[in-house]
This record gives sequence, structure tokens and C-alpha cells, in this order.
Amino acid sequence: MSSTATEYLATDDLTILLGLIAATVFLLNNLYKPQPLVHPILLGRQSDVGRVRNPGESATYRNYGTGLMGRFPLRPSKDVHILADLVRSETENARTLWSTRLTNRTLQDRVASFGTGLLRLAGLKPQQSTVLVLLNDGLEFIISDLALASHSILSHTLSSSKLLSRVLESFPPDAIIIHVSLLSALLELIYDGDRTGNQTIIVVGETTPKDMASVASNIKVLNFAEVEREGVRVAKINSTLPNPSDVFTVSFYETEAGHVQGAQLTHENLTAGVAAVRALFPLSHALSPLDTLVSAHSLSTAYGRAVAYTAIFEGTSFASLESSKVYHAEETTVEIDVKDTLSSKVYPIPSPTILFAKPGHLESTVTAIIRKASESFILYPFARRHKVASLNEGFVTKESLWDRLVFDGARAKIIGEGAGSLRGVVVSGGPLNAAILTPARIALSIPLINTFTHPLVPGPILASHPLDLQDFPGLKDALVAHVGPPSVNIEAKLVGLNDEKVENGADPTGNLLVRGPSVGKLLGNDDYVSIPTDDDKEGWVALDVKAKVQSNGAFKILS
Repeated sequence: MSSTATEYLATDDLTILLGLIAATVFLLNNLYKPQPLVHPILLGRQSDVGRVRNPGESATYRNYGTGLMGRFPLRPSKDVHILADLVRSETENARTLWSTRLTNRTLQDRVASFGTGLLRLAGLKPQQSTVLVLLNDGLEFIISDLALASHSILSHTLSSSKLLSRVLESFPPDAIIIHVSLLSALLELIYDGDRTGNQTIIVVGETTPKDMASVASNIKVLNFAEVEREGVRVAKINSTLPNPSDVFTVSFYETEAGHVQGAQLTHENLTAGVAAVRALFPLSHALSPLDTLVSAHSLSTAYGRAVAYTAIFEGTSFASLESSKVYHAEETTVEIDVKDTLSSKVYPIPSPTILFAKPGHLESTVTAIIRKASESFILYPFARRHKVASLNEGFVTKESLWDRLVFDGARAKIIGEGAGSLRGVVVSGGPLNAAILTPARIALSIPLINTFTHPLVPGPILASHPLDLQDFPGLKDALVAHVGPPSVNIEAKLVGLNDEKVENGADPTGNLLVRGPSVGKLLGNDDYVSIPTDDDKEGWVALDVKAKVQSNGAFKILS
């Protein structure tokens, strides 16, 4: 080797040191870079797509986990066939439902007692009578719902109090279950409607002489507690068990066009809805009796019922937010914000772990946390930059250094003691602004699921993957967050497509149709219920929404 070459290869200590530093930084950057929590291939193919499609229609989409040939889950476990089976007697641990701590056996005893009392005191007849349930979320609603369903007595519920007059007029019930604070308003409505037939009203709460003074002679008022005590005193009455295909409730709701529609829900619809709610969470983070579920969705709606019965099936504690109330003694407006998110703490439940919220809850809570965290004006920019870098790698955690330094304190100030226990948020009930997703993942640093629901379907229809951390700010329709693929027991397709655009590579855009075991049927009434004409012999049901499906199989609701 020549002396010139030796001179080029000569190194001093500084060069060696810099080389070692560069190698160390390279290795540390690769070794300590967070790994994605879900494989990118799974996020790139979230739906299984049918091989063929009809003109003007998209192909059929199914959840990738179910597959095109997979069987839809009809129930959360093989022993669950009807509503009563969701209360598992083998589960012995007590949990808190709203303000009451009880075991499943106690709940089953109270349901059996109340059902017997209804048959004896209210004169209701299995498979014939109907009962209108005008209760806000609470244990009395669950007891009433289970008791009526066990005796095949059809229940009616309303998603809005303003539907009461029209439903009473078209579907007069044999009995009404109502809270005492609403009794006088109900009696006034009955008298104004000139409904002269005999009426039975079961009242939750203690009545006063003032309440009873306006009760007409043809109206029989019973106390909820008295009806339950009657069932305790005598032998329990057991009716013939219903079939899973039997309709046990009709949930009335109003469309955007002002039409009133009734969703007929069978036992199978609801058990399939519970199975779909449970499937929102991956097996590694599945629901357990250690969880506490809090919901902003009324039990008078199909989805709210599915969430509540999921909690009952899992043996978790459960409570509702203030905004879930349908009926108010006085005219009032509940703001869907941080204060409403904290309203579940009026109940003596453990700290919430899963929150079923509406978009307003998420947006207000995230905004407040980010505002509080940004008060640490020196550390916050660094913390945010590192959190964004982790999100870009598909990784999210609230156990990082930056969480301990910046975000933990901000969460505690806004959410309170639930900041440490909260491990998942499920958003539904309206369009979610896509711009809030990244701030939400920074502020909360927990799995976030965006879902699409409908009054006709217990459980989610479309739901995003909890660990899908992708963000697409440059797209034209990026204002609205995607709602993921169909849930585990839903098939979806779009109709009214522009075939030429689809053939040229455009994403299919059209009206959304769905089918599956959790999809209910509409109650027909020519007087005021508008029946969609898109239902066909194959069981597809039109939901009156326009949607777009992306190339990865995730849907967006456009209108």
C-alpha cells in the first residue's frame, strides 16, 4: 500500500469518537422507535369485498374479520338466545347499575317479581298486551324491559318526548310506566286527547295527594314498588319462553323529514347488537367485569339498549350521562360538553373505563385538555411533537414521559379521577370532525372508535378500528372522519352509483343499504309512518344516508 493511501486511511481519536456516536444514534433511533400497534396490512384492507357487483350498485362489503363466507355472530355466547339470557346467573359478583349495587341473581329475582306483579295487578296478558315505557335511563327501565320481554308483552319506547302524543293516538297501550314527576303532564295529555278508555299507569316514585287529585275514575294508578312487592308475596308466574325471532319492543323515532317510524326489534336483533358492541374491542383489550361503562345514549333507542345490555352481560358497572335523558319535568336543554361527560359521577360507580359518547363530548373534552396542557408553554411544544411522531408510527400510549410531564395533569384537571382509568372512547350519534382526531389521540392517548349507528339497528353498523391512527388531511372530504368497515355481523352496499366514475377508479359513492341479524324491521302504519321503498326480497334495508367507501374498505358518511 502506498504512503498516499495510508495517509487517506489515517484517523485520529476525534474521528473514531464521532463515528461511534453516529452509529449509536442510528441504532438507538431504530431500536427505540415505537412499533405500530396494528399491522399496516390490516388497516389497508378493513373490508372483504364481493367479487361482483350489479349495475348502479357497489359490491357487498363485510368486516375483514368475518370474511365473505364467515358466519355472522348472532349472540355474545352460545347460551344467550333471548333478552333474559343476557343476565347470567353464573356470574356471582355484585356491580353497580346507576345507584344500585346488586348481583345478577338479585336482578333476576326483581325482574320475576315485577313481571308477576304486572300480570296480577295491572291485568296484562302475555302475547297480547302492550306497555308504553316512558322512563329515563335507570334500573327501573331495565327491570321493566326484562319483565315485559320475559312474558312476551310488547313494549313501546320513544327516542324523543315530542313523539308521545302521536304514538298514544296511533298505538294506545294497555299500560304506561312513567316517573312520578311526569304524571301530571301525562294525565293532561290523556284528557286533552279525549281518550276515555280504561288506562293503567305504573308510577316510579312516591305519589302525593296532589298527584292523585287529578286522576280520573277510569285511570288506575299503581306504584312500581307495590307491583314488585306483589310479585314477592305470591308464587312467581312463568310464561312460555319467547322465541329469538319474536318482536319484544318497538322503538319509535323521527326522521329528518319529520316522519315517525317504529323499529321492531326482536330478541335476536338485540343479542346480535350486543355481540357487535363487544367486538368493537380487540381481544387483547376485551371488556371484563373490572370495567365501568358510561353511555350518552338513551335506553329508549336501539343502540343505547345494546350498550346497556352489553354492560349487563359482561357484569360491569354502568351509568348514563345527563344527556341520555329523554323526559324532563320542565323544559330544559342539556349541553353536550365536558360537564355532561362528568355527570355520570352523580352515581356511586367506580371510575369509568369505557365511554360511549357523542361527538360533542369528545370535542369539548379534548379542547379543554389541550388548552390546559398548553399552559405549560415550555414543555407542551416538545410533548406534542413527540406524541405526533409516535402517532405517525402507529403507536399511542399514555404511559410516556411526556404524558407524565404534561398531559396527565391536564387530564386530571378536566376529567377528574376518571383520567387514570379511562381506556377507550366510542363515539357515535353524528358526524365527527376529522380535525379533532389527532388532538384527541394526543390529549387522551387511548383507543378511539368512531361508529355509525341508526335507530333501526342495535349495536354499531360501521365502526373504525380502535388502533387506526391514520390521518388524511389532504383529501377533499377530509372534514368528516371515516367510520370504518361494517361491524362483525353487518353486510353493506351502496346503490345509485355512477358506474362510469367507478370503472375509472373513483371511490363508490351512493345510498347505504345494510342487512344482518342486528337489523330490525320497520313498523308499518299508513297514517304517519314512511316506509322506504328500497327494501327488497334479499333483506336489504335502506338507511336514508349517503356514504362513500374508500379503497381500504372504510366508509364515510357524507349526509
